[in-house]
Amino acid sequence: MGETPQRSADAGTGGTRVAQSHDRPAGASARVAEAPVSTRTPGGAGLGGGGALPRARAFGAERAFRGLTLAAGTAVLVVIAAIAFFLIAKAVPALRANTESFWSFEGWFPNDSEPKFGIGALAFGTVLSSALALLIAVPVALGIALYLSHYAPRRLGTTLGFLIDLLAAVPSVVFGLWGRDVFIGPVRDFSVWLNQYFGWIPIFGGDGPFGRSILLGALVLAIMVLPIITSLSREVFLQTPTANEEAALALGATRWEMLRTAVLPYGRPGIIAAVMLGLGRALGETIALALTLGATFSISFNLIESGGNTIAANIANAFGEANDTGRGALIASGLVLFAITLIVNITARAIIYRRREFTESAA
Repeated sequence: MGETPQRSADAGTGGTRVAQSHDRPAGASARVAEAPVSTRTPGGAGLGGGGALPRARAFGAERAFRGLTLAAGTAVLVVIAAIAFFLIAKAVPALRANTESFWSFEGWFPNDSEPKFGIGALAFGTVLSSALALLIAVPVALGIALYLSHYAPRRLGTTLGFLIDLLAAVPSVVFGLWGRDVFIGPVRDFSVWLNQYFGWIPIFGGDGPFGRSILLGALVLAIMVLPIITSLSREVFLQTPTANEEAALALGATRWEMLRTAVLPYGRPGIIAAVMLGLGRALGETIALALTLGATFSISFNLIESGGNTIAANIANAFGEANDTGRGALIASGLVLFAITLIVNITARAIIYRRREFTESAA
């Protein structure tokens, strides 16, 4: 009479007796059937999880892909080394036959019975014209890139960006012909004005003639490298995190202050890369400068007098009439241009790498 009725262990089990375990909590009504554990490994005959390739085939594909990428990377180094070896092998006989200093002689007479030629004036003209072109193009390109990325309406920015990209596709010879036949007139008039009022400055002095000068060549080069620097800088500016821009604006910064404190610092490595890419284009430009420079062999800082020459332009002008020694001399000058371009690119990569390290350590 006073006993509490016990719940049958068969309740809720369809009459099947369920064995109670002392380790199981009281009131457990069913024994959970344990599923057999599979001992099958992914390396078996079947496919692995998620439809992956079998282990042996996956490792084979990995090794093949790694080998292809290694071969591709090695091929670049092999090509560069092969070019350098070819230039050196062809240049050495001409350098041995040269009767003047290759580095300081201001003249180019490799076809004479006693060859005389020097690279000093050509290297100077190459660096001067390229540096002046960048000095003109970089501020304009950055201004255009900032306008397209942060000021221009979407449709206008897209249209202008397309036109700038289209400008990069214009052949060099078109720029050269335009500079020689059309642009030379305004540049000559501007050079006369500079000489008249600022002739006391050495770079604007001289008695003429004016026209086919370093200034004309640098202006044509600036127009040629402008779309490269603009397009790359615009893409870099568009990648600036929106949070950085909004944070600057939230602190009360104006649009220009936001660009100066958030966009430009973030895009500095990309800007350096764009400028160096433009410099590489300017250093190697051939036909446009061959048509716009006066082809003289002298080291002068004068920008407006007719004259000036570059390594690439001299190769284009002199290769057709060169003998064996003359071709060797031109190849030797090409080796110097190759070294200059290589040094510029290595310097650019070093600057970008150091900037990236600084940014990552600051973060």
